[in-house]
Amino acid sequence: MDKDYKEAYEQERYKSTYLAGRVAELEDQVDDLQFKLDRIKNNPIWKASTPFRKCMHFCIRQIDRLKNCGSLGGVIAKMKYKSNERKAMRHYGTESFPDEAERARQRNTVFDRMVKISILTPLWNTPENFLREMIGSVQAQTYENWELCLADGSDDAHAYVGEIVREYAAKDKRIVYKKLEKNGGIAENTNRCLEMATGEFVAPFDHDDLLHPCVLYEYVKVINEKDADYVYCDEATFKNGDVNQMITMHFKPDYAIDNLRANNYICHFSMFDKKLLEGTELYRTQFDGSQDHDMILRLTDKAGNVVHVPKLLYYWRRHAGSVSSGVEAKPYVVESARGAVADHLRRHGFSNFKITSTRAFETIFKITYEIIGEPKISIIIPNKDHVEDLKRCITSIIEKSTYDNYEIIVVENNSGTREIFAYYEELANNPAVKIITYKGDFNYSAINNLGVSEAAGEYVLLLNNDIQIITVNWMEELLMYAQRRDVGAVGAKLYFPDKTIQHAGIVIGLGAHRTAGHVHYRQKRENLGYMGRLCYAQDMSAVTGACLLVKKELYEKAGGLDEGFAVSLNDVDFCLKLRRMGYLNVFTPFAEAYHYESASRGSDMTGEAAERYNRESARFREKWKAELAAGDPYYNPNFSLDKSDFSLRV
Repeated sequence: MDKDYKEAYEQERYKSTYLAGRVAELEDQVDDLQFKLDRIKNNPIWKASTPFRKCMHFCIRQIDRLKNCGSLGGVIAKMKYKSNERKAMRHYGTESFPDEAERARQRNTVFDRMVKISILTPLWNTPENFLREMIGSVQAQTYENWELCLADGSDDAHAYVGEIVREYAAKDKRIVYKKLEKNGGIAENTNRCLEMATGEFVAPFDHDDLLHPCVLYEYVKVINEKDADYVYCDEATFKNGDVNQMITMHFKPDYAIDNLRANNYICHFSMFDKKLLEGTELYRTQFDGSQDHDMILRLTDKAGNVVHVPKLLYYWRRHAGSVSSGVEAKPYVVESARGAVADHLRRHGFSNFKITSTRAFETIFKITYEIIGEPKISIIIPNKDHVEDLKRCITSIIEKSTYDNYEIIVVENNSGTREIFAYYEELANNPAVKIITYKGDFNYSAINNLGVSEAAGEYVLLLNNDIQIITVNWMEELLMYAQRRDVGAVGAKLYFPDKTIQHAGIVIGLGAHRTAGHVHYRQKRENLGYMGRLCYAQDMSAVTGACLLVKKELYEKAGGLDEGFAVSLNDVDFCLKLRRMGYLNVFTPFAEAYHYESASRGSDMTGEAAERYNRESARFREKWKAELAAGDPYYNPNFSLDKSDFSLRV
């Protein structure tokens, strides 16, 4: 026993020494490259050439755009896209405001619960035009059972703020005003607003922003229809005082905890039952600057039913000094946001995690969770012939992976070439690789199910034979999510050989067959994605089976892959089964690989393959009819189902 223990200890020590050496080697490379980069940037010639380089990069971008557009027709398509974008801004701006008839209908609607809403707005040296427009947008609400609670921390030089508010309050008793003795900051001043609130629901509202006239009506509607106790909507940033001049339009997913941890996508405009504040504060001053992110994380944790109203109902004004113009205006925001997320994670029992900013934005985070233990992962690779694909796949696993406790199970299915069996003999010398045989016609689901039945690992990783690993810690990046009790399947970010995106999560209902499709399809590798979504881990309805990690126990509980889907949609079906069981499916962009898609099986879109795909699509649509009708919760209904690039329906 002592000998076995000593051998195990020596193996672990060797592994630790080896990994430490690799880390040190990579750090040396980074330091060397950074030194060279700094030397280039500090070179006088480099600095003097800045205007030329900017001009050159501009020209390159235009050429790339022309290439992507593809001739004159593409240029016209690009112009049409821009025209549609301007049309969309008007559509979601003042054109969406109700006419008099609709205003009267909404104003006269009697709900079972005509809840009183307390809108909380802290004031601080608010410009007069911003102040009047903000108050006017509240008074224009079609739902009228509200109060506007204003706590004013303005200095003496901005005494006009109080004078203007008193002017409005004298004519409208729903406006409640209090002059504060001193300015306590956003969090403290909003808490003082709450002290004045008498409503059943409360809604924080910034002093320089605007509400859509129907937002309170829509919120009260879902409170009555869905018993919502926390509600939010879509939003836009605008400039020049005109809501039709939108900079961004943020159409959000429904409640998604992994999205929210990485990025405060809910942001504006939250309204919630005042009961959710029992035993906690509204805003905590230690998170000033990211007080909303902290509040949203805490209150959605407590909420019984978080409801997203998929309508653009909040307008966030962009001006110098506002966070919407960039965190440079308020640099403390980043640390506050990181602290809010860390506090939330600790409440959920996580420890030894790491929160780092991503390339998308300083407050869009990568969360690195601690991996508990070193559970064995069984990598299941179906294969028929294609020796070069399989060799590239397995070689990349062995040479690139920093995670050691894995086995590779190749499921052989009707290969006919001498080369592949020679390679199998070569693999037999590796104790981590096992070859098993599936007899029968090709059935991706059945082949993987057989492979899983032979797996010794606590986790199973479905992997296509045409995958080539890029990220050295790819298994760790997948495992850190798969270990969580609330997570089912975890998928990676996959690229075609030309470094465009093949997989970054799956949306149901997307595509010509209205079954499922990949978002951000064919976007460039360096693309940030819609609102930065290619830069953080997020909840999705499904991930591709080309690289999917799941607990073996969950795989078996879900019944494995449905063998009625012999080739297509089996992975989506499996993920939806996990969702029905109450688990989340997670896409992480931090596990990356190349996917030489269809190299093994050919195209789905011609001849007999197309007929088979049509049959499997029809079966999928029937099996998941209710889910398809409801729409994908992680894909806003304002997006087109005909395109994968988050294009709007308008």
